[in-house]
Amino acid sequence: MAFRNLREFLRAIDERGELLRVKEPVSPILEITEWADRTVKAGGKALLFEKVEGSPMPVAINLFGTPARAALALGCTDFDEIAAEIDALLHQRPPESLVEKLKMLPLLAKLANFPPKKVRGGPCQEVVYEGEKVDLGMLPALKCWPQDGGRYLTLTNVFTRDPKGLPNCGMYRIQLFDRNTAAMHWHLHHDGARHFREWEKKGERMPVAVAIGGDPAVVYAATAPLPPGIDEMMLAGFLRKAPVEMTPCVSQPDLHVPAEAEIVVEGYLQPGERRREGPFGDHTGFYSLADDYPVFHVTAITHRKDPIYQTIVVGAPPMEDTYLGKATERIFLPFLKLTLPEIADYNLPEFGVFHNCAFIAIKKQYPQHARKVMHAIWGLGQIMFTKMIVIVDEHVNVQSQDEVLFHVGANCDFSRDVEIVKGPTDILDHASQHYGWTGKMGIDATKKWPDEGFTREWPDFIVMDPAVKAKVAEQMARLGAKPRSAS
Repeated sequence: MAFRNLREFLRAIDERGELLRVKEPVSPILEITEWADRTVKAGGKALLFEKVEGSPMPVAINLFGTPARAALALGCTDFDEIAAEIDALLHQRPPESLVEKLKMLPLLAKLANFPPKKVRGGPCQEVVYEGEKVDLGMLPALKCWPQDGGRYLTLTNVFTRDPKGLPNCGMYRIQLFDRNTAAMHWHLHHDGARHFREWEKKGERMPVAVAIGGDPAVVYAATAPLPPGIDEMMLAGFLRKAPVEMTPCVSQPDLHVPAEAEIVVEGYLQPGERRREGPFGDHTGFYSLADDYPVFHVTAITHRKDPIYQTIVVGAPPMEDTYLGKATERIFLPFLKLTLPEIADYNLPEFGVFHNCAFIAIKKQYPQHARKVMHAIWGLGQIMFTKMIVIVDEHVNVQSQDEVLFHVGANCDFSRDVEIVKGPTDILDHASQHYGWTGKMGIDATKKWPDEGFTREWPDFIVMDPAVKAKVAEQMARLGAKPRSAS
């Protein structure tokens, strides 16, 4: 099932009995955060606050807050369905004589079937405010946590382009300063930041548009770790199996935004201008500290006649972004295996908040293979930020934290099996001694081979005879016995 806009997604959630309409007045200052935090950690319903203090707009939150709703958002029952489709496309191999990069052509051809569709106008521009009529205060932006530096737009689709016209859509938080200025918080490694550096080098203003409240595939696509040059709206079209309709902005006509968005904030960044942003209670579970970021000057706000403000709260996991992150983990496994085919599976565990830890199962083929994979991961795209990598053998279920840690305890001599390196880290890593880089650790928890210098005999892992397992399983099922687990 694909959704044209936020309203269709909300309707589907409601029909499943998973939408709670809160009709009592609720403040966007801390109170909605507390509602969302309690609800997502309990595996509860999506929330629609119909009376938000200080704004006529209702607030929708926790729409992605369970695995089932996050899968529904992307039109599947399990993210592995999407991964399987991508994997099948990647393995439509060209003739062996062609270069290895051509493996990507079938997928690129599929993506090319869903290019953004340009239209004139749309629901997102039913109401238009420009110039002196612009007022960011009309938005029910949240102050999420007590020490936050202000109120923030969080679930954003930020549309930019480089000076040559190459588009990008990312998700960056935006702190509101006053009626028409805000801070654009993006990290050094993000495409939006790179675009701004290029505009700044030319000494020119950079156009920016921020869409809020779109169809869930569009919202998700802004978070996807796509390589530069691949339009996130093509990925959204692939996921929803229909092109995303894009309309020119009213005050920044060189930019296009989803026509079905609820709200669009248009403006520009001035070269050389910075202002202090933060602190902000982040997905790490800690406050990210105040720092200087580009200033977003708002030139227009457009919205539907009856807009719904969609947002998200981040903090100590699990939070709503946990399930968006899990979608990325599963959907992008085929791309990871394209580069590292020895990877059987991987897991970015919840406690690792996306960049602190990765569990990786490999088909070990030669001595020190685990270390080869560690170093490859530390040099690959956004997963390069991973601070701790645990490598296990193929038979280990990396989706089970206990199983991984069991093999770490059982298989490791830590004087031999730990790799310490230095490399780039997420800007939000508050523990690093230096801005943007840190020490990292890899743990080789695979079976050790004689060729790796292991001179003792390595014992076999205990596994029951398959015929006995099948016989006893049949007997227990027939007799009504219910074991706690059977692996």
